[in-house]
Amino acid sequence: MEDLTKIELIEEIKHLISVDGAETQINPNYLDYFTQEELVEMKEDLLLKKINVIETTKEYVDELYEKLVIT
Repeated sequence: MEDLTKIELIEEIKHLISVDGAETQINPNYLDYFTQEELVEMKEDLLLKKINVIETTKEYVDELYEKLVIT
């Protein structure tokens, strides 16, 4: 995995927590408070949650589609 700076990690985290792609503000003091390892863990956790939401949504949409299909 590539080594990202704290600023790059914060930017990726901001993107992951954005609901609609809108700009998300994060207190810049987090750069001082969290270690790089903690920020990587946050990013990975957010990625896993995003994948889970996508899978759950996909299953729900597939189920709806099956119920609405006219045969």
